[in-house]
Amino acid sequence: MDKYGLIGYPLGHSFSISYFNQKFQDEDIDAVYENYEIPSIDALPEVLSSNPELKGLNVTIPYKEKVLPFLDNISPEALAIGAVNVIRITHRGNKTELKGFNSDVIGFTKSIEPMLDKKWHQKALILGTGGASKAINYGLRSLGLETIYVSRYEKPDTIQYKSITPEVVKEYNVIVNCTPVGMYPKTEFCPELPYEAMDSHTILYDLIYNPDETLFMKRGAEYGANVKNGLEMLLLQAFASWEFWHEK
Repeated sequence: MDKYGLIGYPLGHSFSISYFNQKFQDEDIDAVYENYEIPSIDALPEVLSSNPELKGLNVTIPYKEKVLPFLDNISPEALAIGAVNVIRITHRGNKTELKGFNSDVIGFTKSIEPMLDKKWHQKALILGTGGASKAINYGLRSLGLETIYVSRYEKPDTIQYKSITPEVVKEYNVIVNCTPVGMYPKTEFCPELPYEAMDSHTILYDLIYNPDETLFMKRGAEYGANVKNGLEMLLLQAFASWEFWHEK
């Protein structure tokens, strides 16, 4: 039986484990998907040696960047992004080869592109600076948008939340939340933004999918913003992961 899985810490409830095990059952695929909650990326070799049936892994927080030194090959796209969330595992004799890919950018661009109107949507704010935000930045730029990262802290090439005025929101009217703020169970929180400056030309895209409607989305929608959560992106990512694992 083939194995696939997810590495990260902490994991809790995983969309991937439910999705793939249901897929295997529905399509009569002799495989299983498991979660590998590892407290350090240094535990990856042990996961691989203990599970020789592994054919592929997904990678989530906080290892999308930390996993890079463990890989034998990295796709050009993932290399440009600087983060990997899919690993294809190939066994050649006694050697195990790991190749990294990024399906975040595929899932995100396919999901947000239908929402965009080039006349109105030319600049975007990316909330957060982690591994996922790098893929979002790459995806938005590939769609022709100018981007700025937003951070709580003073960092190079970022602006801080206190600098986001109503005028900034009018200009950068595509806003993507790549932070965990508002995710279950802390659903009463949202990024600090001037929501009252939003209108029907504003797009709020939240990578969070639990709850279905975050406070970030809800507050924007009150002022007419178009909102979307990360569930479709997750599904598209999962499709892409399967194709990467099978060299399609």
